[in-house]
Formats: sequence, structure tokens, C-alpha cells
Amino acid sequence: MGRTKIKCEFLLKASPTIVYQFLSDPACLIRWFCDHVEIDEPVYTFIWNGYGEEAELIEDIEDDCLRFAWTEASDPSEYFEFSITTSPITDETILTITDFCDDDEVQDQKLFWDSQIKKMTHVMGG
Repeated sequence: MGRTKIKCEFLLKASPTIVYQFLSDPACLIRWFCDHVEIDEPVYTFIWNGYGEEAELIEDIEDDCLRFAWTEASDPSEYFEFSITTSPITDETILTITDFCDDDEVQDQKLFWDSQIKKMTHVMGG
């Protein structure tokens, strides 16, 4: 089975600084992404239901981009990335998520990110 690179875009009514905070701060991450997070730079351990997965932070540009690589990924070229831009027309913040999944899980993965970002926007108050 092959792997597919997916991109999901979300328009957010929050500044890039606030969005970046919700993507990088452990106190914010546990409000929408995982149950708990431990950071031992550059490794983040994201914990769901008592099970942890480690990801190495491989790029961090404040208010712009966070890129992680799962430490146990079978393909070292795969990553997941949060990219923050601003629409030049509407001035809204655009969050683009790049991720990889199995070919038969593309729709499920997109639904997962949609659900998570809806949860994030709810806790951000937007």
C-alpha cells in the first residue's frame, strides 16, 4: 500500500501569533490536539489515551511554520507541518496542514484534521 501526501487549508479568525501559540504551546495543544504533551527539545511526545508518540521538531519559524517528523515513521522523508499565512485579500489567517497517510485513509485523515481544527477554533474563541 502506498502513502499519500495531503494538504488541508483552514481559514481562521485569529492572528498568526495566536494560531502559532495553539500549535506550539503544551498548555494549548492539550486543549485541542492531544491529552498530554511532554517536550524534551527537539522531541515532543504527544499522548493520547495513555499512549505516546514521539515527533522531532525539525523546523520552527515563529508565527509561520512548525514541522515535525514522527520518530518511528517508516519513511524518514515524511513529516507533518503547520504553515501559517495571511490572505492578502481578506487578511484572514490561513492554516495549511501537510501530512502523510496510507492511500486508503486520505478521506479519514482529512476528516480528522477538520475535526481537530474545529476543536481548536472553538477553544480559541473563533
